[in-house]
Amino acid sequence: MKFTSALASALLLSVSFLQAQTDPGIMRLQEFAYPAKRKILNIPNVNGLQVLKCDFHMHTVFTDGHVWPNVRVQEAWREGLDAISYTEHMEYNPHSKDVKVDHNRSHDLAVELAKENNIVLVKGTEVTRKTPPGHFNALFIQDASTLVENNDSALDQEAIDKVAAQKAFIFWNHPGWKAATIEGSYEWIDFVEKMYQEKKLHGIEVVNGLGFHKKALDWALDRNLTVIGNTDIHNLIAHDYNIGQEGVHRTMTLIMSKDRSAAGIRDALEAGRTVAWSSKYLFGKEENVRNLMNACVSISAPYHEKTNKKAGSTTKYYEISNNSDLYFELELKSGNGTKRIVLYPESKQILTAEAGQSKLTYEVVSTFIRSDKHLMFDVKL
Repeated sequence: MKFTSALASALLLSVSFLQAQTDPGIMRLQEFAYPAKRKILNIPNVNGLQVLKCDFHMHTVFTDGHVWPNVRVQEAWREGLDAISYTEHMEYNPHSKDVKVDHNRSHDLAVELAKENNIVLVKGTEVTRKTPPGHFNALFIQDASTLVENNDSALDQEAIDKVAAQKAFIFWNHPGWKAATIEGSYEWIDFVEKMYQEKKLHGIEVVNGLGFHKKALDWALDRNLTVIGNTDIHNLIAHDYNIGQEGVHRTMTLIMSKDRSAAGIRDALEAGRTVAWSSKYLFGKEENVRNLMNACVSISAPYHEKTNKKAGSTTKYYEISNNSDLYFELELKSGNGTKRIVLYPESKQILTAEAGQSKLTYEVVSTFIRSDKHLMFDVKL
């Protein structure tokens, strides 16, 4: 039996590999290798709903990103995300000389890997237009190739109509992106109002990467649009976020979903059950932020009390707990008790309160329920 040169080379490589693995003269230096493990982002259920960690705005080499699609799945798995979406620019392809233009390809290449890694991969795209109005993301599309437009006009109704015809969930990306360079770009313009009136605008990206777009949050709240937070990542996540540091995470949308599925995610998006999470901050509708905090924070029964006979008062001692990976910073607004509390992830603090009170009211300054307003939170005693 004759072996081909290719087969002989393959066998030789296999033998060499086995020798390298078993030869006692080779020491594997694994200490600095990145461990293959999935981070657990612990956020408890909210009113019986699962809290899913999602990033719906990412790019790969198939438009202006710098990584292959499988890298995005690997990053999401390591960082404990539940769902992601590649939203490639349909009209902008700077790598076209090196990468064949195919507007479905990044999604299609990652489908099986996403399934293997238990990541929900939502099919999406980005409608890229001049600012204003700028860019819009469309999720749950069927075919990106039919959406391509050569027209680079500022206000292209046809592009929006095409994604709407595919029954997409559409949100406005980073509305304040060019506020400093293009006068009038950060406004609620007629084109966006028309989309809103025709029910072709369903959400707004309030946090993009490391930027909080303040007016965008107020627009979303005033018009009952879904609050979104995403990375809009082009490079490696670890290039833009110090992921190795304790407590650091990418910007994401927390979705309160009936189950861990694409259908459950869409239902939650359409119902507006979302909170944007970036840095130490939470952004969203008051009801959603309050429900999330109620699920994470609890207070014990008083475990000690101290009487000041001279003042004629008694102080009670409690433990206040944060059973999540979120961060809450509280400042006392009414009642007699601990003035400031920082609830670090998965931690407890001592809270003191004068006896005879039913509650203390705190302002949670690590939350935004409007651009200029934080959540008020009652700690019931």
